[in-house]
Amino acid sequence: SRIMIKETAPSNIALIKYMGKEANNIPSNPSLSYSLPHLLTTVEISKTDASEDQWAALESEYAIELSEKGKARYLKFFKKLKDHFGLSSNYLIQSANNFPSDAGLASSASSFAALTKATYSLAKSELDTEAFQALGFTGEFITDREKLSALSRTGSGSSCRSLFDTWSEWQTDFAVEESFSYSKLLHLAIIAEEDKKEVSSSDAHIKVKSSLLMEGRTARANKRLADLKNALNEKSWEAAFEICWAEFWDMHALFETSEPSFGYMTADSLMVLNECRSYWKANQDGPLVTMDAGPNVHLLFREDQKSCYEDFIKIFENKFKIWGSES
Repeated sequence: SRIMIKETAPSNIALIKYMGKEANNIPSNPSLSYSLPHLLTTVEISKTDASEDQWAALESEYAIELSEKGKARYLKFFKKLKDHFGLSSNYLIQSANNFPSDAGLASSASSFAALTKATYSLAKSELDTEAFQALGFTGEFITDREKLSALSRTGSGSSCRSLFDTWSEWQTDFAVEESFSYSKLLHLAIIAEEDKKEVSSSDAHIKVKSSLLMEGRTARANKRLADLKNALNEKSWEAAFEICWAEFWDMHALFETSEPSFGYMTADSLMVLNECRSYWKANQDGPLVTMDAGPNVHLLFREDQKSCYEDFIKIFENKFKIWGSES
């Protein structure tokens, strides 16, 4: 019988960045992120008679195109998950995003988290309860989430934060759920550049080790993490903005001071950042601003900032593609 399992997982945007890693995707410093439930990967798993596991794009508006290398990485991770759960059949994995996968919107986090969730559901349906529980799982996703986060991390570091609905913090093996006074945020991604990145995030983690600024990086990230959690708890929005701003510049400075140097900022990225700073100056309020290892700019707004959110759409809609939680 063809088993159909279907799971989704969101992308996430880190405000305190994961940059620099040890073996097995253990991070050099802690990170804090907010999940983006409007940017989802869907994974479907069905049984196949083929002699090995297979991957195919799920039909959707934004069909994922994986390179041979990308496909091999995804299937290798699925094999690892199958071994972990003691699954021996062969399966067809199909996945799709509801957003373009190479637009710099961090699709590996959502796709690896969705695959982890789907394989967990598959194991739950295939194994008897005793065998499943012998692996240390209860069968309740919320209870098992941290274990799954640790598993997902071994496939893609940042995916360990995509098993949570809103805020999550990742220190070492797995991420944990966090809650702050701002429970729900609005999100806009300003797509400054759609081309595929020349330096992948995975490569960036290795290259930054040559930067002199890596010394002290862990201490800086730890301090900002404590300060940001404080600001989010006390509803000090402007303080949160300053911390997030300093933090993504810190990460991009690592790229630019590596040997040899590399970078993701474009003239358009800088234009967007300048607009954000001008807006804050003029209004004494505005979004939290951050960037990943890429040229695009992410903006997060409080729920009571609907008009501010609309302002930013007006500022950028004629120049750039925009992905938003409210659109």
